[in-house]
Amino acid sequence: MAVATALDKGHSSATATNIAAAAGRVLISAIFILSGISKLAAPAATIGYIDAVGLPFAPLALAAAVAIEVVGGLALIAGFKTRWVAGVLALFSVVTAIAFHANFADQNQFIHFFKNIAMAGGLLQIVAFGAGALSLDARRA
Repeated sequence: MAVATALDKGHSSATATNIAAAAGRVLISAIFILSGISKLAAPAATIGYIDAVGLPFAPLALAAAVAIEVVGGLALIAGFKTRWVAGVLALFSVVTAIAFHANFADQNQFIHFFKNIAMAGGLLQIVAFGAGALSLDARRA
């Protein structure tokens, strides 16, 4: 409501932009953090899924995915090394789309593929424009 009010009144656009940037980081991070936690909750199932698509070193892939998703998601929320973290998460999203969701004959996989691609697009916006003023990156500058 505060963002819409500030924009409607034509003032405090910098404040509205900074709030929107922080909210956007929180919202896009949620899927990564929840996905990483769900992998931790069912590691055998995740390892089985990784094996099923034919990727090598499934336990190592699980550990890497959890680290990228949870640590990356939390860093994105905090606005720490934001552009770099968003770039890693964007690449991770594209790689997982290709590795796990490229069966376009399955409508569910088709949707997951383009969900990952859309997330990568949003993350590239963060790479391009940064975290905004409400971030650790801004405090360090």
